[in-house]
Amino acid sequence: MPADQPRILSVGFVPGVTPGKWVARWRERHPETPLELHQHDDALVALRDASDDVVFVRLPVDRAGIHLIPLYDEQPVAVMSRENELSLYEDVPLEDLEGETLLDVGECGGPRTAVEVAASGAGVVILPMSLARLYARKDAVHRPVPGLPVTTIGIAWRTEDESDDVEEFIGIVRGRTAQSSRQPSQREAPKKSASQKAAAKKAAAQQGTAGGRTQKGGGKPQQGKQQGKPARPSGTRGKRR
Repeated sequence: MPADQPRILSVGFVPGVTPGKWVARWRERHPETPLELHQHDDALVALRDASDDVVFVRLPVDRAGIHLIPLYDEQPVAVMSRENELSLYEDVPLEDLEGETLLDVGECGGPRTAVEVAASGAGVVILPMSLARLYARKDAVHRPVPGLPVTTIGIAWRTEDESDDVEEFIGIVRGRTAQSSRQPSQREAPKKSASQKAAAKKAAAQQGTAGGRTQKGGGKPQQGKQQGKPARPSGTRGKRR
């Protein structure tokens, strides 16, 4: 990268993840460093080939060569045609899925196509709620299924990448404030200790006092107060005009 071009932080994410709030905080705190977003069906590939510096992934993933922090869980839902009787439930009982044709997301060609197939009435597909909402259709509905295992979203970065920008972004995602001492931007400008603050305050006060004295000394010397009337000349005492 040419020296005159700013560093760009590249962030990838899988469908269903909404990193907007973290991106907004980054841009507010670090407007000097541009951030680019990229959506991938497999964000881990973009991380491993260094296309992205940080990625949001859906677990489980191969953790070899990466750091990974789980962030939050996603609720599983059943996506089906509006004509399916299961759509009458608020929550679909797990045992009621046994009589349904469960679609395989991979065999359908991905979650978007799986939702299309489910909407046609050919079966039911289980997806994280974020994906069901992302690929929502008017002819399909989704209902929570208590009892199914949740999926988890995490943030990952390469183990060899120790750049301050990556650590700063990870800190933002983890909820650290702009003043957190664990953020690289704060470590670069450490806060003064109480004794340092007191010494600086004392030095400033002494400088102000010295300045005041210099200003007074630059004028004419002040006359002291008279201690009585001046004596009359000797030759005029007792004489009238």
